[in-house]
Amino acid sequence: MLILNNVHKSYVTGNNSLHVLKGIDLEINKGEFVSIMGSSGSGKSTLLNILGILDSYDQGSYYLNGALVKDMNEKKAARLRNELVGFVFQSFNLISFKNAMENVALPLYYKGVPRKKRNKLAMEYLEKMGLKEWAEHMPNELSGGQKQRVAIARSLISKPKVILADEPTGALDTQTSYEVMDILSGINQEGITVIIVTHEHDIAAMTQKIIHLKDGNIDNVIVNGELSEFKHQYMKKLISEAVVNPEPSVFSIQ
Repeated sequence: MLILNNVHKSYVTGNNSLHVLKGIDLEINKGEFVSIMGSSGSGKSTLLNILGILDSYDQGSYYLNGALVKDMNEKKAARLRNELVGFVFQSFNLISFKNAMENVALPLYYKGVPRKKRNKLAMEYLEKMGLKEWAEHMPNELSGGQKQRVAIARSLISKPKVILADEPTGALDTQTSYEVMDILSGINQEGITVIIVTHEHDIAAMTQKIIHLKDGNIDNVIVNGELSEFKHQYMKKLISEAVVNPEPSVFSIQ
C-alpha cells in the first residue's frame, strides 16, 4: 500500500542543510493501523507529509497504492491526494466561516460534486460521527472533540484508502482522545489504512504497529504480540511516576 525505499529529505536554509530523513525503508500494508513516534526533530512530521504528498523527498522512492510518487507537479499531486488520502490534524483545520456540514462537504466541492449531493453526503457522515444535530453549527460553537469528529468526517467523505492523522488527540483531554481513537479504530476495521503521528504512549498502544523514529532513522518497530510488552512497560512507567508524584493518573490502557 505504502512503500518507501531509502528515502532521504533535507531542508536547506542559506548555507545550512538539515538532513531530516536519512534513508527510510518502510512498508505499510493495506488495512494496517500504525502510529509513528519520536522526539521533536526526529522526522515524524516530515515523514507524514511525504506519505501524504504534501512534501517531496530528495532521494529514494515512494510508492502509494502502486503508483510511484516522484517529481509530481502540484496538479497531479493534488489529484492523487484527493483520490487516495484523507487528513486529520491536531488543530482541526476547519474553516471558521463555514458550518460543520459545509466543512465536511468541502472536499467534494473541489471534486465538482453538486451542492445538493455533497451536502447530503456530508450529513450522512456527520450522522456517523453522532453530530447530525450540530450540522448547522459553526466551528466556534463546537467542543474540541466535536471539531475533531467533523475533521474525521471530512477526511472520510472522499472515500480515501489512507487516513493520515497528525497528533489527532494532541489538543484533546484524555477521555475525548480515547473516543477519537475508538472512531479511528472503527474506520480501520472497515479496511482503511490509518497512520497517526503521536507522542503519547497510551495512544500509540491502541494501534497495531508502532514505528519509532530517532534522528531521521527508524529506530525500531513494535508489532503484534510485542505491543503487549510495550503496554506492560508503559504501565510500569506510570506506576513508577505515581509513586514519585502520587496524583491520580488520567491514563488507561485498554
